[in-house]
Amino acid sequence: MSKSTSPYPHVSASATGTSLVSHAGAILLLRTAEKTGLITALTTELGPFRKPLARHDPGKILLDLAVSLALGGDCLADIAQLRAHPELFGTVASDPTVSRLISVLAADADTALAAIGRARATARSHAWTAAGSTAPDHTIDEQKPLVIDIDATLVTAHSDKEHAAPNFKRGYGFHPLCAFVDHGEYGTGEPVAMLLRPGNAGSNTAADHITVVQDALAQLPFDPGYRVGKKVLVRIDGAGGTHSLIEYLTKRRLSYSVGFGLTDTMTAALDLVPEQAWTPAYDSDGQVRDGAWVTEITGLLDLSTWPTGMRVIVRKERPHPGAQLRFTDRDGLRLTAFVTNTRRGQLPDLELRHRRRARCEDRIRSAKVTGLQNLPLHGFDQNRIWLALVQLACELTAWMQMLAFTEVPARRWEPKRLRLRLLSIAGKIARHARRVRLRLAATAPGVDVLVAGLNRLTALPAPA
Repeated sequence: MSKSTSPYPHVSASATGTSLVSHAGAILLLRTAEKTGLITALTTELGPFRKPLARHDPGKILLDLAVSLALGGDCLADIAQLRAHPELFGTVASDPTVSRLISVLAADADTALAAIGRARATARSHAWTAAGSTAPDHTIDEQKPLVIDIDATLVTAHSDKEHAAPNFKRGYGFHPLCAFVDHGEYGTGEPVAMLLRPGNAGSNTAADHITVVQDALAQLPFDPGYRVGKKVLVRIDGAGGTHSLIEYLTKRRLSYSVGFGLTDTMTAALDLVPEQAWTPAYDSDGQVRDGAWVTEITGLLDLSTWPTGMRVIVRKERPHPGAQLRFTDRDGLRLTAFVTNTRRGQLPDLELRHRRRARCEDRIRSAKVTGLQNLPLHGFDQNRIWLALVQLACELTAWMQMLAFTEVPARRWEPKRLRLRLLSIAGKIARHARRVRLRLAATAPGVDVLVAGLNRLTALPAPA
C-alpha cells in the first residue's frame, strides 16, 4: 500500500449515518418563528387557501420555504434540505405539493400577498415588543425617527420570463423596488416592502415609490395614520426627488431625506454662498472629514413649486483620485444635494444621516443571497409570491439576530457569515425517556454563541 502524500487525513466515507442533522443551527430560525407568532399568523391568514382534507398547511409550507432560503436556498426544490430531517423540521411537503401551492397563491396573488402581509405585520409587532429597548421603534421621535430606506435593484433573468424586460444597464430581467427598516449602527435591517417591476421600469417613478411607502407603513407595528408626526423618516436616493413623492410625504406628515438633482441655476447660486457659510462635513464615524463641506441654499432658490418646509442642503468635496467630474460639478469639486423637512439639527449631522442611506445597499446585498439574486419562476405573479418568501426569510434572520444576539457581534453578521458559523452547525438527534434532544457538535467554533442565543429565545414569552 502506497503512503498518502495528501496533507489531509485519509478517511473512508459511506452513506450509512442516521439521526444526523446537517443544518441543526436552523433551530434558531424555528424558535424565532415560534416566539414571534409567525407560524400561527401564517396558518390563520392562509387558512382560506387550504383545501378540505389537505395534509399540509399552506402557512407551514411557506415558512419551510422561507427557512430554506435563509439557509441559502435559491429555488423551490431546495426545500428538500428540510425534508431530509423531519425530527427537526417536522413533515415537509413534497416538491409537487409546493409547486401546486405557489400556483394556487399566484392565481389570486393580490389576496395571497395581502394575507402574507398581515401575517408578517402581526409577527413584526410581536418581535419588536419582545426586543424591548433594542427594537427599531423604541423611544422614537422627530430627532430619533424610525428610518425606512428605499432603493431599487436589478435582477437578471437568464430565461424569457413573464414581464422580464431590458434595463437601463443593458441587462435583461426585473427592477424591483425595496424598502427596509434600518436597525441602526448596532444592527442590520429588515424588509417591509418589495414591489416587483419589469426591467424597464423607471428609476424615479413616483407612483411606484408611493406604493412602496404605503406598503411599508402598513407593516409597522403602530398605526402611522396621518398624524404620525415625523417619527418616521423616509430616506431615498436621487430617484425619489420628484414633486409627486415629496408632496405625498409632506401630506402624510412624514420626515424625509431625499436625494436631489442640481440644475445649472442651482449650482450657479452656490457662488453667492460666502466661504464661512460652508461647514466641515463628517465622515462615517461622525468625525470632521478633510476636504468636504456642507451648506444650505434653501433661501437662494425659487422653491415656490415645491412643498412648504423643504430644505436644500448641498455637499461639496474633493473627488477621489481618478474620479470623473460631472457637468454640474464646479471648481474641481464634486457637488451632491439632498432635501429634507427636518427643522432641527446641525447640517453635518443631517448630511451624515442622509449618507447612511447607503446601508440599504447592504440590506439588498443580503436579500440577494437570500433568494433575490434570481427569480426562479416563470409567471410574474408567481415571482411576486417568491418575493414575499424572500422578505419572510430576511425578516426571520433579522428578528433572530435582534432577539437572540442582542449583545454579541453576531447581531450584525450578514447571511453568509451566519450560515457558515452558526446555521450550518451539525447535530445529532437523540431519544431518551420519550423526549427528543438535539445534540449540537461540541467542537464547532460558534456553538457557544448558538446555544446562548437559543436559550435567550427559549426564555422569551410566547406571543399573546
